[in-house]
Amino acid sequence: MAGTKNNHNEQGSDQNQNTKLPFEDADETMCDADVADDITSADYYFDSYSHFGNKKTFIFEASLIEMLKDVVRTKSYRDVIYKNKFLVKDKIVLDVGAGTGILSLFCAKAGAAHVYAVECSQMADTAKEIVKSNGFSDVITVLKGKIEEIELPVPKVDVIISEWMGYFLVYENMLDTVLYARNKWLVDGGIVLPDKASLYLTAIEDAHYKEDKVEFWNDVYGFDMSCIKRRAITEPLVDTVDGNQIVTDSKLLKTMDISKMASEDASFTSPFKLVAKRNDHIHALVAYFDVSFTMCHKMIGFSTGPKSRATHWKQTVLYLDDVLTVCEGEMITGSMTIAPNKKNPRDVDIKLSYSLNGQHCKISRTQLYKMR
Repeated sequence: MAGTKNNHNEQGSDQNQNTKLPFEDADETMCDADVADDITSADYYFDSYSHFGNKKTFIFEASLIEMLKDVVRTKSYRDVIYKNKFLVKDKIVLDVGAGTGILSLFCAKAGAAHVYAVECSQMADTAKEIVKSNGFSDVITVLKGKIEEIELPVPKVDVIISEWMGYFLVYENMLDTVLYARNKWLVDGGIVLPDKASLYLTAIEDAHYKEDKVEFWNDVYGFDMSCIKRRAITEPLVDTVDGNQIVTDSKLLKTMDISKMASEDASFTSPFKLVAKRNDHIHALVAYFDVSFTMCHKMIGFSTGPKSRATHWKQTVLYLDDVLTVCEGEMITGSMTIAPNKKNPRDVDIKLSYSLNGQHCKISRTQLYKMR
């Protein structure tokens, strides 16, 4: 399954150790026998983290704690609001995908006139309790439902805030929902927090992991199980990458301006040129993203890159069929196409084309990946 963590970097920070991603064990988590047959995949997504009483409580709690304890994520949002109170003070704020309501609480404490916290899952009921326990029931209204289906008590809002980003930026993300809310409710001149997100690409040496987890299938106690290897190669891995593994520079693939973009802009093809910074072997390309809040008095943002402090988003590793032998200064050229899967828009289809015309390696290849 795309995104499964396999302790790829045993030297990573504590917050990335021994924790499961929310969609591990998905067959059980999303397919409990007592769930009605007519519930859609989107319904499973919205409710998969919100059941305190069932046998998957530990998965929910682990993912919730992981997000809230993600210091980079949570403190960045807090700093944006507390250090730039003018953004929300006396404003009507819409929190899209509110979860526990932590962003709504930040806004209320910073002086927002009112906050509408919209959460589709059962977590909305818990968020109401949290809001009440902290004395903000008169400022924060928690609304349970999908943004596309609810009606707000007000015609327009001044600010939309959301932690919409998914793994690989666009996997199982809420971008479309944020854009829908922006188009329907944001007042002219209103702001979206965050308003910029950029996706980057680099390349790494990763011989040990690839040999242990991918090439292993070529000979399993004398039997050929390489069909599993093909599956492993085509499903990107979400994990923490050691910065020392990076062989090339990083290149920007796409910057999304959330305040202006259209939904279809999330599907794109971007060319890239990666320049080797040392003589080495390349086993995978790695994608990560940066987020910016440009409306602040002094811009605030954070990176999920391998050389930055670790976040729960980690990085996304795309293993190559080939091992690329590169010399310092040589260039890998190519393009990456990213689009939602046609059957399930929360999945992501990736087409990677790359070429190397080096001293020791000449190759041109196209690979297809799916995050699901």
